[in-house]
Amino acid sequence: MRIAAIQMRSGLDPDANLAALEPMIVEAAERGAEYVLTPEVTMIFPENAQQLARVAVPFEDHPQLARMAVLARRHGMAIHVGSLAVPLADGRFANRSVLYGPDGGMRAVYDKIHLFDADIAGLNAYRESATYRAGAQAVTADLGAFRLGLSICYDMRFPRLYNSLAQAGADLLAVPAAFTVPTGQAHWHVLLRARAIETGSYVIAAAQGGHHANGRGTYGHSLVIDPWGKVIGELDHDDPGILVADIDPRAVEEARRRIPALANARDFAPPGLQS
Repeated sequence: MRIAAIQMRSGLDPDANLAALEPMIVEAAERGAEYVLTPEVTMIFPENAQQLARVAVPFEDHPQLARMAVLARRHGMAIHVGSLAVPLADGRFANRSVLYGPDGGMRAVYDKIHLFDADIAGLNAYRESATYRAGAQAVTADLGAFRLGLSICYDMRFPRLYNSLAQAGADLLAVPAAFTVPTGQAHWHVLLRARAIETGSYVIAAAQGGHHANGRGTYGHSLVIDPWGKVIGELDHDDPGILVADIDPRAVEEARRRIPALANARDFAPPGLQS
């Protein structure tokens, strides 16, 4: 199966972001991709909740998503919008990932479970939970030769989620992201390779990259990693671009046969204090 990760530098105008994304989706289709993943915050990368509230539109009849459905059907490919902000009744937003099948039908929806609330040296405090409401449901979806496990960015630091996805049959893990530069330099490759190794799965990570209109900088370096933890494709920069790679379900079978960690996993009681 041929897959593609699209690296973007999304700004504050959803129509401009869509205009930048569409030709890359078309190129990925022309290069034979059957599945394409876009980054986190594909359609708008806001500075704050007030800015987001001015442009975010309801999930039903969403204009940019409607265009993704058209492109999926036209090119006969699965298009996975890494994430976009969806307004909720409590005034916050869902950070939502949406998968369209080759027929243009919506196949899966996932709301980001783990929210990034942290203080990073040299940066202001970032409180994702002030803007977004966490999801509560892990999600997989059928891609024919593969079963896709959905996640978003900060989720990658929580191996229990990926173990759960793999135990549910996922063998291709999607990680759309907008990773900060300092943490990207330190942890991006290590965490994504670890998730592949732990589960014996392919990982595809589509990233935002560069300096954005909201003032933030993101790391880029979109990746595809095989089930043995080898990087088989990388955009080694933070500019927009397309990463295409071929993946084989036999590599999953072989990795899980050699290291049967999923089969050997056991439930256990939480640790207790012993004197």
